[in-house]
Amino acid sequence: MGKRDDLIAKYAEDLKEKCGMDPDMDLLTKVTIGCGPSIYDADASTVASSQPGELETVKANFLIKKLGLADGPELMSAIDSVIETYGKSERNKYRAVVYYMLTKHFGKEAVYG
Repeated sequence: MGKRDDLIAKYAEDLKEKCGMDPDMDLLTKVTIGCGPSIYDADASTVASSQPGELETVKANFLIKKLGLADGPELMSAIDSVIETYGKSERNKYRAVVYYMLTKHFGKEAVYG
């Protein structure tokens, strides 16, 4: 297994253990690949949920640009809901896991079709 496969396994574990979800491995793999090289960078691979600027970036670059959603208050409330599910006290919120949960939340799996 390569490094990416190891990371995908780690993300799946987080989804099961910390978020109480049974991950769709095909979608999780596609979301992880969609994150590009950022998954290998310690800082870029996680979402700093305590920083409002970081959450704005998730909203603008992922929800609006990637998933094609229209801007509105429901976007930030979805991000808050995902952070809550992951666990506010959880230090490492992996970007791929957050993006996966947002993709599921909005039913936008087809974007990765």
